[in-house]
Amino acid sequence: MTAIRTTCAYCGVGCGIAARVTGPRRIEVAGNPDHPANHGRLCSKGTWLSETTGLEGRLLHPMIGEERAEWDEALDLVAQRMRTAVAEHGPDSVAFYVSGQLLTEDYYVANKLLKGFVGTANIDTNSRLCMASAVAAHNRAFGEDVVPCSYEDLDRADLILLVGSNTAWCHPVIWQRIEQAREQHGTKLVVIDPRRTETAERADLHVPVAPDGDVALFNALLAAMRDRGMLDADYMAKHCEQPGGFIDGLDVAAHGLDPDIFASLCDLVADHPNMVSLFSQGANQSVCGADKGNAIINLHLATGRINRAGSGPFSMTGQPNAMGGREVGGLANMLACHLGFEDDERAAVAAFWNAPNLSSGPGSKAVEMFRAVHQGRIKFLWVMGTNPAVSMPDAGFVREALARCETLVVSEVIAETDTAKLAGIRLPALGWGEKDGTVTNSERRVSRQRALLPAPGEARADWRIMCDVAHRLGHGAAFAFDHPADIFAEYAAMTRLSVDQGRLLDLTDWAGCSPAEYDAMEPFRWGGEHPTAGRFAFADGKARIVAVQPAAPPAVDPDFPLRLNTGRYRDQWHTMTRTGLSPKLSIHRREPLVEIAPADAARFALEDGGFAQVSTPWGQAVYRVAVTDGQRAGEIFVPMHWTDLTGSGRTGRLMHPAVDPVSGQPGFKNVAAMVAPVTPDWRGFLVTREAVRPGSLFWALARVEGGWLTELAGVGAVDVEALLPQGVRSEAADKARGMTRIVVRAEDGALAAVLYLTRSGSLPDRDWVARQFVAEDASATELLAGRPAQPAPDRGKLVCLCLDVGENEVRSAIRAGCARLNEIAERTGAGSNCGSCRPLIARMVEEERVLASKV
Repeated sequence: MTAIRTTCAYCGVGCGIAARVTGPRRIEVAGNPDHPANHGRLCSKGTWLSETTGLEGRLLHPMIGEERAEWDEALDLVAQRMRTAVAEHGPDSVAFYVSGQLLTEDYYVANKLLKGFVGTANIDTNSRLCMASAVAAHNRAFGEDVVPCSYEDLDRADLILLVGSNTAWCHPVIWQRIEQAREQHGTKLVVIDPRRTETAERADLHVPVAPDGDVALFNALLAAMRDRGMLDADYMAKHCEQPGGFIDGLDVAAHGLDPDIFASLCDLVADHPNMVSLFSQGANQSVCGADKGNAIINLHLATGRINRAGSGPFSMTGQPNAMGGREVGGLANMLACHLGFEDDERAAVAAFWNAPNLSSGPGSKAVEMFRAVHQGRIKFLWVMGTNPAVSMPDAGFVREALARCETLVVSEVIAETDTAKLAGIRLPALGWGEKDGTVTNSERRVSRQRALLPAPGEARADWRIMCDVAHRLGHGAAFAFDHPADIFAEYAAMTRLSVDQGRLLDLTDWAGCSPAEYDAMEPFRWGGEHPTAGRFAFADGKARIVAVQPAAPPAVDPDFPLRLNTGRYRDQWHTMTRTGLSPKLSIHRREPLVEIAPADAARFALEDGGFAQVSTPWGQAVYRVAVTDGQRAGEIFVPMHWTDLTGSGRTGRLMHPAVDPVSGQPGFKNVAAMVAPVTPDWRGFLVTREAVRPGSLFWALARVEGGWLTELAGVGAVDVEALLPQGVRSEAADKARGMTRIVVRAEDGALAAVLYLTRSGSLPDRDWVARQFVAEDASATELLAGRPAQPAPDRGKLVCLCLDVGENEVRSAIRAGCARLNEIAERTGAGSNCGSCRPLIARMVEEERVLASKV
């Protein structure tokens, strides 16, 4: 079996994968040791991509309404609806909402079609939700959306600041790189985050900045460096323009932190001139995210800590091709190839595309776009590879907008996402492992995604679908692409326009590449390690220090006295349409938790393991409660992943629609909220072969081997018949505790379902019950008892997902003398693969040390 080299489907690290096809729809995945982004490392999500390539839930045929359609019929209808909208309401009545999951070639065709030939810039991307503020900060500071760093800078840094990034969970391969730098070079680590995350626990210093306090913090830090004589006046004079009096007027005392913590931060920054500031969604997803980005960049420019090894402001992208989409114009406020709507740039693009209908100015950004759909100004919306009914802020409003839209087209791999259920036309697209094209990672490295598996059913590449529509609209000559190489070659040639305009994006070496050259492409990075080292993209070659001031803190609303923060779980991705199919990836967090500080739990009468309703002025959702010291009083945290198809904890209901005025990016990290206890009459869980969506007060669906596990809690009577499939039932009951246990077997004797309900008692171990669905000798007697007749050794909670290592195995190794993470990894395997469990293992080491000291 020859390994096929491809690129991971998840975050912006852009890890190389070596995959082998082992059977129909079956692959083996390993890290590609030759890929410069990861050198063979993979996180848990990448490791278990093999569990997500089946056809469960796939959209395999075009659908018009609920009826299967032929491709010609569906595409004819798409083109006719688009043409009618333009004829009757103008080109701005049409919009595309696309995704960082698309390949660069897909993005390029979508952007060219809409902006160049339909004549509207109403194309935006879900990258608006994660990276738009970094883009705005780059443009304001550098004259172009260019990341001035590379991963090698992490290896060479003396100090790394992580700003709004739970790197150990969200970018685990980068976390491994940081850990290696700390072990080999003594690199210091500072984590700037309101939460004491797993990443913060491992830092040399945790700076618990207030929500949206980053601008004040970095301005104060810049002022402290000024007062300590640490500014680089020569660098600023040669390479920067700055607003008069801005740095001189900064207040060193405006940070709002414990003075000792701030002093420690200043000492670390002053003592370690090779400094990388790695910032991500915690900084970007804010109504002042662009200013945060510029506050970080200002510190680097003013101290000259940029354009040299081990230094620079480094924006980490969230999606696999957020960067590629930005390069080819996937955002509504740009044309393509880092060009905007200035007259000379617009003329150059129109000539290159031979596009007489080129849009004259920026289109609607994401939040504006769905508002325009809701108001009826956008009549035709095509959503590609994303799920805005869940992921957009004020998601209830967005669903209303989608339901009102005259024509909603969805290109998807999954038949029933929350968004696809509202579409009049659904088009089956290729998924990861079937697509062929390129992605660009956070350090500007272009890598190939290669097809491993044949197209399932009638699924087609996104670029092909759009080209077929373009032909029907009369633009066939401009979209006569036969291979993704043709598209990439045209895009690469188009970057000559950006070079001519003084930009740094330059892929002209690939202009005119053949399919054979494209197929053989090795990962390459445009711009080198430090693309702005020679000059910045402004006409005078200088960067701009941007005067940014802290926003006034929001007024406290007595009805919503808490501040709500949101984010990712370690092993899940976006709205779980892919990772939710993996039994392994579902183990870490099978249900959405609201994390709350002990003081607030007492204040609002919440119990650890109980249930709470989280409310904001925009909606409500119910979560299980997790009381944790990592959460600061006055603030709560919930995950972003659950949807109406997977549970009651749909966080999109809670988010306000306020956006950064510069970037248009919504603020997901600082929303006024309230919590209240929810007391169910009963609780339980259900394991079934097929997914069940009960819609009870609280529920959460998670994949297990051979089926699905559904957590349940509710009020009133339990509709058992609605939960269980047909079959032969065995039942046990304890009326005193309100306990019911039911085992259902199919006619062939196979286990079909197990249900456990209780009003006051305990519930069996979920993992043991779930394992019975793949056990050949599952016993109804044991299942009704809720435990095995001969208990197996207790391994404890799973710690290392990659190598299946339990908590008790790790603690045994620690008690046997393994005090270092590498020693524990060598003895047990835990933490030796993706490394995302290493912060948890480090916490266990400290816990065991404290226990031993008390003996």
